[in-house]
Amino acid sequence: MLATPIPAPSARKAALSDAALAALNEGKPENARISLVRVHAFGPAMTIAEYRLGNGLTVLVSKDDSAPVVSYHTWFNVGSRHEKPGKTGLAHLFEHLMFNEVEGRPAGTFDRLLEEAGAETNAATWVDWTFYHENIPRDRIGLVVQLEAERMGKLVLRDPQVTSEKEVVANERRYRVDDDVEGAVNELLYKQAFTRHAYGWPTIGWMEDIQGFTTEDCAAFYKTFYSPNNATIVVVGDVKERELLAKIQAAYGHLEPATLPIEDVHPEPPQTEERRTTITKPTPTAKITLGYRGPAFGDADHVPLTMLAEILFSGRSSRAYRSLVQEKEIATEVRGWVSTFRDPGLFEMYATARPGRTPAELLAALEEEIERVVREPVSEEELAKVKAKVELSLLQSLETANGKAEQIGFYATVLGDPAGAFARLDAYRRTTVSDVLRAARRYLLPTQRTIIEVLPEAAMAAGTQA
Repeated sequence: MLATPIPAPSARKAALSDAALAALNEGKPENARISLVRVHAFGPAMTIAEYRLGNGLTVLVSKDDSAPVVSYHTWFNVGSRHEKPGKTGLAHLFEHLMFNEVEGRPAGTFDRLLEEAGAETNAATWVDWTFYHENIPRDRIGLVVQLEAERMGKLVLRDPQVTSEKEVVANERRYRVDDDVEGAVNELLYKQAFTRHAYGWPTIGWMEDIQGFTTEDCAAFYKTFYSPNNATIVVVGDVKERELLAKIQAAYGHLEPATLPIEDVHPEPPQTEERRTTITKPTPTAKITLGYRGPAFGDADHVPLTMLAEILFSGRSSRAYRSLVQEKEIATEVRGWVSTFRDPGLFEMYATARPGRTPAELLAALEEEIERVVREPVSEEELAKVKAKVELSLLQSLETANGKAEQIGFYATVLGDPAGAFARLDAYRRTTVSDVLRAARRYLLPTQRTIIEVLPEAAMAAGTQA
């Protein structure tokens, strides 16, 4: 057992007392014994109590009695970064497999029981994580605890289930990537930008890998990553903490921890020259995508670079929109985003041309705006405006129990800090014009970008005939 820090007396009141924990643990096997790790302040009025079972399962509880509902999230520290070449897409496949049969419950039972209880449920997979969630009336929380524990420890993996879900995922890939211009272009951008790091392959996986998965591949992946010591349960809402923890002990306490592999992700080497690719797609007008090297989500530069992305691309008053769409009238759409990954990602920029305009024109106009923010500081007024916008967006994401649970789970999984949303809010407020200028000069370098130019197939065919 790892030694756990004891919270300060004032914070200790936000969690179960030592006597209450001792009563919960009386007569329990080691795997089911629960301990308090610490209590996190979560904004000015709420807290997050962090507990851990003997088998390594982390449980984060934030009481919120503003509505008689509970949001229950299960975050696994597994995403596409944890896969291997030739086996890409396994993490996403499991997002589908986990809604199938478990021991003692036929396929379809999970969804039916939750629907009958008035719950909603869904899941998501990305590069660094996978999570499953339910929003449910407070008096049915016991059902969710039991069902989630069962699919963590009793998932049935047989050839028919695996074959069926493989085909579902293959069709999803055809729809979202192969037959979707933007999906295909984004996939190519990351493939070209990352030559060694696992971010270079798509979360949905390469088609040949999806079609080649075996039931044995799935069983090994499940045994390794869907284990209590690789999971974090987040519970936000109108709960009685002692009763909740007793239910979690009973449902999860018998599960054995896995031997987690050492993460073997290769750091991406420095990029020293621009990479550019031109492709044709069935699109009515040209497009261009740029990916500049960006910082990891936890890097101090991520916040000012996010501010810069807002100044350049957020809304009709943003610099790029005014320049490319309103003034030059060469684009119909522009947008940009800094990836929120555990490791360094990309500052993505996209533009769609008006009819008759070219990727070269789009790039030249974008470069004007990029060179401007590298050359001279943004205004205090611009920065104040985007600060207010990102602050409002973050706070709005915390309005519901589900929103709070998602933010807690994301920050706990990616940064190891369940209350990290409020640390980020403070970082937004501290950001200065100088910080934004420094970030622009550090990351917006032509030698550190990847460009994908997209030409309409019809235009290329016309040019060939001429």
